[in-house]
Amino acid sequence: MTSAEQLNAPSHQACRSCGAPLSDVVADLGMSPVSNAFVKPENLNRAEAFFPLKALVCRSCFLVQTLDVVGREGHFHDDYVYFSSMSSEWLAHARAYCEMAIARENLTAESFAIEVASNDGYLLQNFERAGIPCLGIDPAANCAEAALKSYGVETYVGFFGVETAREIIARGRQADLIAANNVLAHVPDLNDFVGGFKVLLAPGGLATFEFPHLLRLIERNQFDTIYHEHYSYLSLVALAPLFARHGLKMTDVQELPTHGGSLRLFLRHTAHAEQPSAVLLHVLDLERQAGLGSLSAYEGFRSQVHETKRRLVSLLIGLKNDGRRIAGYGAPAKGNTLLNYCGIGPDFIDYTVDRSASKQGRYLPGTRIPVLAPEYLMADRPDYVLILPWNIRDEIMHQLADIRSWGGRFIVPIPTPEIV
Repeated sequence: MTSAEQLNAPSHQACRSCGAPLSDVVADLGMSPVSNAFVKPENLNRAEAFFPLKALVCRSCFLVQTLDVVGREGHFHDDYVYFSSMSSEWLAHARAYCEMAIARENLTAESFAIEVASNDGYLLQNFERAGIPCLGIDPAANCAEAALKSYGVETYVGFFGVETAREIIARGRQADLIAANNVLAHVPDLNDFVGGFKVLLAPGGLATFEFPHLLRLIERNQFDTIYHEHYSYLSLVALAPLFARHGLKMTDVQELPTHGGSLRLFLRHTAHAEQPSAVLLHVLDLERQAGLGSLSAYEGFRSQVHETKRRLVSLLIGLKNDGRRIAGYGAPAKGNTLLNYCGIGPDFIDYTVDRSASKQGRYLPGTRIPVLAPEYLMADRPDYVLILPWNIRDEIMHQLADIRSWGGRFIVPIPTPEIV
């Protein structure tokens, strides 16, 4: 890192895993609103809060993390707008996970499964159908209500940590399986969160974590997955000492295509853990070869981010100068990072559409681009559709295949802006 980059980093923030001081900037995406703080029509004339969106890497444990500028209550609340069941691909992914876990751990009606950050019950519904007792844990009351109403999944409403784990044990028993899919990155206090798994997991139980892999984020230029709701960007190199600190051991890993490249990590209590699998050792070796255990992997990432911004803006300017009309598809958090960082507002994108009714009728934070129902796009017939949730680009292009009938085309922004 250059001396200028180090000077731009805050000297007062300590690593949320090991406590070491932070000084090295991985990416500076400027000032950005909270990614899921969608604007209601009645608030269009009100100001929004913008915060620095900056990722740093710890020189001690090499955890990549954002600045602490927004508390967890600012992201997860009764008006939380993300519902996992909106993606058919994600539902299929969850179903496959449950089938794997049931077979791998021989789960029965005598077992007990828990999902931390269970959202609207999208995953636990599969355990319910299989007759396996289960419980969800989620801080968003509206998601918990949807889980009960849609799938009959009981949910403990609250943030997870050591205290919550003790409360759940006091009500019943420890868990034979704990799933934590795409939540570890959303946790500001990693030690309290992981400590809760140590308390809640039965002696011979299994805990699994899924998360976007930092190695793929860097390789594939996925800088838009950096936003305030994601406090950490995860690698096995950084996670091993965190879990060991709390008496948990990594035993196996699976590489997944989800979210642009994710890992599913398997852990047990250290006293009950088998030897690390060959796959786990292989992925650790890949990370070390890529420089994730030093500062070398992060040196060129910043320039990649700048170049992608220039290419995307140039592409859109050219299309607008040719009189083309552009709409967006999706309203994901990553899309809001991309649009705000690149300065892309309604002067480029007329509107975006999203299947989630909770987002429709609102406006994207920062850019104030209106969010409409998908049916509007098919009636309006824009020339181009910018796919903001690029991680499910194939699903979206299949859903919108009819746009070809009027000559419509897709724009995919990551890893390199391209017209498809």
